[in-house]
Amino acid sequence: MDMENLNELDFTENAWEALYDTVDSTYFREQDADLIYHTLQGRLQSLSFGDYLRRYIYQKAEMSEPFEDIPVKTYQQLIRDSFADNQTPPSFSPTTAKVSALAKNWLTQRSVKREVVFLLGFGLSMSLEDVNQFLTKALREQGINAKDPFEVICWYCFRNGYGFPKFEKLWQIYQETPVDSLNMGLLYSEETIGARNMMYSIHDDAALLAFLSKLKTEDNRTKVSVTAKRHFDELYDEARNRIAEMYNSTEEENLYESLAEYQRRLSDNDRLYDYEKQELLEKKRATKTAYTREDITESDIEHVICSAIPTDRHGNLTPGKASALNAQFAGKRFSRQHIHEILTGRAEISRFDLITLNFFVYSQMTEDFSSAEQRYGDFIDATNRILEDCFLGPLYIANPYECFVLMCILSDDPLGTYADVWELSYDRELDAQE
Repeated sequence: MDMENLNELDFTENAWEALYDTVDSTYFREQDADLIYHTLQGRLQSLSFGDYLRRYIYQKAEMSEPFEDIPVKTYQQLIRDSFADNQTPPSFSPTTAKVSALAKNWLTQRSVKREVVFLLGFGLSMSLEDVNQFLTKALREQGINAKDPFEVICWYCFRNGYGFPKFEKLWQIYQETPVDSLNMGLLYSEETIGARNMMYSIHDDAALLAFLSKLKTEDNRTKVSVTAKRHFDELYDEARNRIAEMYNSTEEENLYESLAEYQRRLSDNDRLYDYEKQELLEKKRATKTAYTREDITESDIEHVICSAIPTDRHGNLTPGKASALNAQFAGKRFSRQHIHEILTGRAEISRFDLITLNFFVYSQMTEDFSSAEQRYGDFIDATNRILEDCFLGPLYIANPYECFVLMCILSDDPLGTYADVWELSYDRELDAQE
């Protein structure tokens, strides 16, 4: 493959260059939000699933033509031929659709369902690593789920180089296996790493089926990761602690401002002595209830993290489509409704939920580090540990939102910069409409 063509496809390298060009600018300290906004607008467009799939096929087929010159029909033909060679149907379920027609959709869609990645895994003879890369980078979701029987069988086939016919046979055996009331859903209480380690120990069909028997249930048990929920709860509680401290600090500042205003209104003869001022402060503090973590609600979290996003007359965040950065930030807003769904187990926890919460925690730790660079390095290490523990893959710089967060961490006021960029995205969109 021509190296120039390969470089054009290196979204990761381009994203790192965009980040360094932005934060190394001599204007970054004074104009951080504006520089980040323009970088997001001009250089960090969201990478679609179709883009990722085309790049994968281009590299795997070792094409030499310029990437942009290759029509979708060429990729369609390659997918169709590969599916035929690998005896892979157009869907896991019965369908009358043709592979070529479905391939066109896959090549042009911004996102697809997870099962499409597994089908492509069989159809394009992907390695286990390729499939996990598609899940974590192209879909921005967790890698193969060790608690999902379907995905475990796919994992077993990819790891051992088995094709779709083997998957079909194993899936049929699993479906026909009766539920063991003693083992029913046993593994769902395991943390991700525990279930994953047990999965990794599978070396033959018998061990696979024994493992799957511990997953089989009579109901549609939720697949929300125990590990992801644990990390979310820890970060959420820490965020609530930080917000309680923030509120208490604001209350303390208001006390001093009130006392100063009272002092200004007194005549020279009535000025308070220091000990009198201290007594007044103590009395005011005694009548004021300090905020604790338990006082902080989903609405408080939304109010602080999404402070710059305009709201409607009902107090709900303005729809994301009103932002000029909607393509880059879609699904990344930390609304109180989304938080409530996670806390009540009705929504899965995404990598962006964990990244955003950890970013907020680090945005409140500016005095804990000697420099922004040290804070940046520590944030990356801590975030990657969490993501990889949840099998979500490390921070992916080619994802605009993740690059955005990293640029904000390097600013003097991470949370303020984060808010300013969000605000600019709504202001610029409104300006454009006018």
